[in-house]
Amino acid sequence: ALLLLLLPACCPVRAQNDTEPIVLEGKCLVVCDSSPSADGAVTSSLGISVRSGSAKVAFSATRSTNHEPSEMSNRTMTIYFDQVLVNIGNHFDLASSIFVAPRKGIYSFSFHVVKVYNRQTIQVSLMQNGYPVISAFAGDQDVTREAASNGVLLLMEREDKVHLKLERGNLMGGWKYSTFSGFLVFPL
Repeated sequence: ALLLLLLPACCPVRAQNDTEPIVLEGKCLVVCDSSPSADGAVTSSLGISVRSGSAKVAFSATRSTNHEPSEMSNRTMTIYFDQVLVNIGNHFDLASSIFVAPRKGIYSFSFHVVKVYNRQTIQVSLMQNGYPVISAFAGDQDVTREAASNGVLLLMEREDKVHLKLERGNLMGGWKYSTFSGFLVFPL
């Protein structure tokens, strides 16, 4: 059952499934549907789609300690983060340091890493479903601390996974130098 109401903009109205009203030229359009889809959208038989506030997805994580490969990360070389600054939607799992896409869409990811020691090179890769997508390098042999950064837009399907992998070297994290962030640009 689809119910469309045109009301003055001054009247606050909540739909049955708590979606926020859409304001069109001073009028509110409220779409009610008792069968919301799994991705947070409500779609009617007329093709109207309303996204709820749960469509917001963003995270940012930091390391507060140096990353020396531990027994836990020796096999996968996953870079583990120990502090979350933002986790809207709770799709970044701190324990595994993996982001899981809640819906199909275009996502933006960025990371910033700092090497600890001179005479070494670091290489970090952003992994999507186990495959490297982009990498960053820092390898000046005469510099104790050097930064490597990269960013990318990715088309992700629901349940796709993204994490960072330390390919070579050690990261500096004592003052939160290493970060990993991402957000949903728009759903598809």
